[in-house]
Amino acid sequence: MSAVAADRSRGSAAPADVALEVVDLEVVYERRDRDPVRAVAGVSLQVRRGQIVGLVGESGCGKSTLAKAVVGLVRPAAGTIRFEGRELQPLTRRARPIEDTRLQMVFQNPFSSLNPRRRVGAQLAEALQMAAPGSRAGGDGSLKERVTALLELVGLPASVAERYSHQFSGGQRQRIAIARALAADPSVIVLDEPLSSLDASAQAQIANLLVRLSRELDLALVLISHDLAIVQHIADEVAVMYLGKLVEQVPSGELWELPAHPYTEALIGAIPHADGERTLPVALAGEVPDPSAPPPGCRFHPRCPYAMDRCRAEEPPPLPIGDGRVVSCWLQEGRTAPRRPSELAAAEPA
Repeated sequence: MSAVAADRSRGSAAPADVALEVVDLEVVYERRDRDPVRAVAGVSLQVRRGQIVGLVGESGCGKSTLAKAVVGLVRPAAGTIRFEGRELQPLTRRARPIEDTRLQMVFQNPFSSLNPRRRVGAQLAEALQMAAPGSRAGGDGSLKERVTALLELVGLPASVAERYSHQFSGGQRQRIAIARALAADPSVIVLDEPLSSLDASAQAQIANLLVRLSRELDLALVLISHDLAIVQHIADEVAVMYLGKLVEQVPSGELWELPAHPYTEALIGAIPHADGERTLPVALAGEVPDPSAPPPGCRFHPRCPYAMDRCRAEEPPPLPIGDGRVVSCWLQEGRTAPRRPSELAAAEPA
């Protein structure tokens, strides 16, 4: 993902295995008698088939707005979204082209995303009937058999089809919501905080389910979360978002070992440790600034302990560092390999 960010800036075509591509996306919310809110401010992202990309950041950084824009629920002010090589248009009152139904979304709250007045089987059957002809979801077998196959795919028995959503736990409902998304035979699923309303046991089960589905079905998943521990467990690559912008994009394993942006370093430092080394997290000072009036220069500089004069005046561009990493931080300018911001700041002359 991050390695191709530099390619996009040079205008080259996306690789053939890219299922979803977002280029310079902006989302602006207009407000009466008040300044507009630029919730997403020039985000570029690629997700390949079979890949899980975690999108992390504090509440209010624009993660959910980005998710809604990607699937067409929010109209972008600028930028391009390409799905399977085609430019994706926002949803309107007209039916979306059948091929675009292969881009699906799973919402945060399974308690409200399902229809409480319809049996689970009826909701899944309706989704199957809308699937593209010739797709896996629109394949052989009766509608009832295909509903059963969907339920089994997400680890639920066939008897679930005859019951209503209020009869299930939160984890079971989220499995049903995932099954409904799978009914369209998707190549990409965007999941907006799908685990945040579940208990720890259900979170682990759903996380393992998502990994299995991605590998078995060659599914591209965009997992939006503020829980870095969950993202660490399942994501192949991670994009860190702050105040409408991506500040770091990196393969997942490298992120936890060596964060290159001060915001990423602070987020990882805020993860509690239960091994006795550090039982209390380190809090990140300050609050996310008002997105309608972002600070000049680097948007993180009012909260950054390493901010320089340049940070307050110039906004850092995405800087390719090493193999597959992109970071927007002046501390990393000119480097071929990343270093921790705290180490770089300590090495600066007084």
